[in-house]
Amino acid sequence: MYTPRLRATPLPGIGVQYDLMTREQRHLSVVAHRDGARTVSVYRADDPDSCAQSLRLTSAEAASLIDALKPSHHSPSLLYTTDLGLIAERIEIAATSRWNGRVLGETRMRTETGASVVAVLRRAEAIPSPTPDFRLAGGDTLIVVGTREGVDGAAAILGRE
Repeated sequence: MYTPRLRATPLPGIGVQYDLMTREQRHLSVVAHRDGARTVSVYRADDPDSCAQSLRLTSAEAASLIDALKPSHHSPSLLYTTDLGLIAERIEIAATSRWNGRVLGETRMRTETGASVVAVLRRAEAIPSPTPDFRLAGGDTLIVVGTREGVDGAAAILGRE
């Protein structure tokens, strides 16, 4: 049985290089630069020591690629998923939303969808476990937990203009 092995090599002053040999004997490497950028390189099949293609990614681009490579990837707002069928997702309240300035309980989100708001991110502050009388504001990001259907329903409610 094939077991992938990732070899890490420190690159003083640069970062760390990670090398992977695939099941098909293709050599891939990622250089994790100290500034957060990543360089992804694919080596030639006929010469695993000769680089065929190299691509430098910003730290944000690398984070997006990492997210896309996760088995649980569904959307850029998805935070977490479990084998129990529950997910946690970010849902932003637009400045033009009908909920801007209204209290969370008025959305009837939990009653209608079964999804729960477990936190609100407002500017640089995290507000855990908001109560039904919590006043929403445009720009708030709600962390919603529930089934895929429940979270989609919550997003539909919160997206209503």
